[in-house]
Amino acid sequence: MPHTEERLHLTLDDQIATRYLPVPFDVPRGAPSVSVQLSYDTSAGVIDLGCEGASGWRGWSGGARDRFTITAEAATPGYLPGELEPGTWQVILGLHKVPATGLDVRLRIACPAVEQPEREREAPPQPRQVRGSERNLPAPAGLRWYAGDFHAHTVHSDGSLSISELAATAVRAGLDFLAVTDHNTVSHHAHLPRVGAAHGITLLPGQEVTTARGHANAFGDIGWIDFREPADTWVAEVERRGGVLSINHPIDGDCAWQHPLTALPAALEHWHISWFRDLTSTAPWAFHQRWDPGAVLLGGSDFHSPDHGYALGTPTTWVAAEDDSPEAILAGVRAGRTAISVGVGEDRVPRPLHTPILLRVEEDLLAIDAEGLVLADAEGRRRRITDSYERLPASWGSGRLHLQDATRRVLAIA
Repeated sequence: MPHTEERLHLTLDDQIATRYLPVPFDVPRGAPSVSVQLSYDTSAGVIDLGCEGASGWRGWSGGARDRFTITAEAATPGYLPGELEPGTWQVILGLHKVPATGLDVRLRIACPAVEQPEREREAPPQPRQVRGSERNLPAPAGLRWYAGDFHAHTVHSDGSLSISELAATAVRAGLDFLAVTDHNTVSHHAHLPRVGAAHGITLLPGQEVTTARGHANAFGDIGWIDFREPADTWVAEVERRGGVLSINHPIDGDCAWQHPLTALPAALEHWHISWFRDLTSTAPWAFHQRWDPGAVLLGGSDFHSPDHGYALGTPTTWVAAEDDSPEAILAGVRAGRTAISVGVGEDRVPRPLHTPILLRVEEDLLAIDAEGLVLADAEGRRRRITDSYERLPASWGSGRLHLQDATRRVLAIA
């Protein structure tokens, strides 16, 4: 199959029938490579792009790319390199936005490929100025609090930075760890140990399981989770494989969580960058009261590009762990040893060593660098913090405790 072209007219009826339209093509035995090019009127609609090989999933780029190439040795970011197994492959078209008048789509499939896969940019390692764990926050015996961010993207999906550039950015933000959570792919996982070691930061493998009815982060080196399956399947599969699943930005705009679930996952991205639009918003608390009160709370910046005007670590999630390895960080999450802080000052610069923080440590509740702030609980009880290091009994208040400033902006969550 040296070259083939498919022309499709996609309609709302196609979208109603399936959100993910397979377009099959054949790969002959011994084929060295394949490339796919997608073209349509991008001002009229949005069509996502992905690929499934004869033996399984090969990658996803959503609406971020209009082409990809896969070879035995390399692939476009977002796609898995490797020998091309012979048989029927499928281009997967995500029918994200289809106008009422329909959309004309053209696919050009070439085997062997007519284009070489692009190479990722490498960033020079950054000198460490600060690391959140250097704050030496009080922790249970044998543990240390590490600062991180549980939601970020690279060129392996719709981010603008390479993995190396993202790692360098996280180092400048003072983070100890960063979860790399590209959409519907694990193509970035193989690169994380090398890049993390080069930059001196833990890069936690993740994937954002992404659909039109909600997103969830699957953490851990657990293989690909099929976003086309029911969300209950995600929960069960991630648990079976030893990972952690977190529901993402559950009340954010057109990405709010709508999937029905019979069993709730272990974690919830309670504090997403969208909350920074109004830190006085009570909507996240209203949602949380109707969710699982025992869910482990995480924070994620959902970082895509420096051009968006916010930094990694907004907010910062702290995890009490034995060390900063991916395995230890995830063990800390499973045990519920997390806290979230606003992470930045008024200048939006990450300051993990100085941000107010609220911690539960054994029998104590600690408010640190929070003098003048107000401690509040789920039932509306409030009390002023009068010292820069204030210790209270862990039994104070009910539900999720948080720190507010005088204008009731949330600055930290226990």
